[in-house]
Amino acid sequence: MNKQTKEPLLRTVKRAEMGNRQILILRLLAILLSLVAGGIFILCIGYNPFVIYGTIITGAFRSAMAVQATVKIMIPLLICSLGVTLAFKMRFWNIGAEGQLIFGATCASFFALYCSNWNHVVLLLVMAVAGIVGGGLWGLIPAFFKVKFNTNETLFTLMLNYIAMYFVSYLQDGPWRDPAANGFSKIQRFDANAALDKVAGIQCGWIVALILVVVVFVYLKFSKSGYEIGVVGVSQDTARYAGMNVKKIILKTMFLSGAICGLAFGLTSFYMALTGESAFSSMLLSISPIGTVVTCILPRVLEGWLSGLLFKAMYKGGVSRKFSYFAASLACPLLNTLLFMSSLCIFFYNTEYIQGMVSTMGVSNPFLFVIAFVGMQGLIEAVLCFVVASVVSRALFAALKR
Repeated sequence: MNKQTKEPLLRTVKRAEMGNRQILILRLLAILLSLVAGGIFILCIGYNPFVIYGTIITGAFRSAMAVQATVKIMIPLLICSLGVTLAFKMRFWNIGAEGQLIFGATCASFFALYCSNWNHVVLLLVMAVAGIVGGGLWGLIPAFFKVKFNTNETLFTLMLNYIAMYFVSYLQDGPWRDPAANGFSKIQRFDANAALDKVAGIQCGWIVALILVVVVFVYLKFSKSGYEIGVVGVSQDTARYAGMNVKKIILKTMFLSGAICGLAFGLTSFYMALTGESAFSSMLLSISPIGTVVTCILPRVLEGWLSGLLFKAMYKGGVSRKFSYFAASLACPLLNTLLFMSSLCIFFYNTEYIQGMVSTMGVSNPFLFVIAFVGMQGLIEAVLCFVVASVVSRALFAALKR
């Protein structure tokens, strides 16, 4: 007697390729279903969904001013949606766009508040770069932990949203509080020089957003990197079989891990300058905000990155891992001292404040000033960093290897 094979109640199969018309219908259907779901919720709380939807539409487009306000609100939402599209395409569920926007905006706001006397075009370009770097680094943090420790990116990015928001609240209540706000928790308004120019009555961010739409489409549709993102999103195993470096595609570069650690150190230094916890850094900030940013942050980013490069070069060159740890651990504090003092001399050596220190120390040139400034403390720091970093690095390697 032959036994009949029992068919499962539900069976999943790979979806066939859909044409452009089917994709369009599917997307329109998704919009329609979302409106229906929203309408049911509105009805459940006692309101007429048709009236609510009608109010939304008329409120957004009832006049030229309303249209301008709608587009102004749409700009950051559109740009954020483009950003998460790249992650979603790779099945990296990034719901931290809010935090990435906030941290990028915070970095850009620093220059708007403290460098408002710069040339208008230069200031806007620097603000744009600061926003890109800040948001990118904030997004790189969960990517790093996903690659290294397989953490849940949904929870990680969500929690980073709150960290970014509370950081802005701290700035609002502390170092960035407007002294003219009569005790209210408020950051002062940007100078007009730091504002985007208007095109068709709306700040020109809408042009940037439309350009980014085209750039992201071309990147995902026609570039090699876009194709790799799609393959990784469908199957990481398939991507590996095809010879793709999945980790590199997710992070783009693992070397930035050292730079992130250095950035945290640099931001701490800058935080101390803002809050006045470091009298030296606060004085530098009052002399040159941009010089303080570069001096506090850039050397710390470079020291981590260069130390990582040194370790990798030595280890791949045949040097034992143990000795490579020791060399990189010693190089890190030495590079920090070299880069920090070089930046300090470039930006501040000829200022009255540093020249007063030079006179007090009794030195005659920048080289002797660096030696006198660093002194025995720098030597002790290098030895401690060498010992601690060597031990921690070996322990981390052993932990990650498991």
